[in-house]
Amino acid sequence: MSDQPVVAAAVVQHMGEVLLVRRRVPEGDLVWQFPAGKVEPGETALAAAAREALEEAGVVVEPLRVIGERVHPASGRRITYVVCRWLSGEPIPASPQEVAEAVWVSLDDLAQRIPGGVYPPVWQYIAGPALP
Repeated sequence: MSDQPVVAAAVVQHMGEVLLVRRRVPEGDLVWQFPAGKVEPGETALAAAAREALEEAGVVVEPLRVIGERVHPASGRRITYVVCRWLSGEPIPASPQEVAEAVWVSLDDLAQRIPGGVYPPVWQYIAGPALP
């Protein structure tokens, strides 16, 4: 097991758009990302993803399932992607020291904001048929 913490990313769709946050300080080419943060000791990736969506973007979500995991090519961090259902709230930079902007973006806009493309299992999920 690596000593590097796992990061949970919340993949949230609402009305055909996807939630992204713009980092206050870019990590290499990584400027825009799904709300994400370290999984705390004793916390599940699902719980961490829901917490990060609220802490970074001000939205309340219900975590549903893990889409996949990988070592992120830009950051080198272990990322667990979690499908979350939007429940309430409008995106705001809820953690201004970390997040400069929080917005809903179209799929076309999402593809343009993520250098190197979206992780294929995540893209397959968000570009697939809309789920309730």
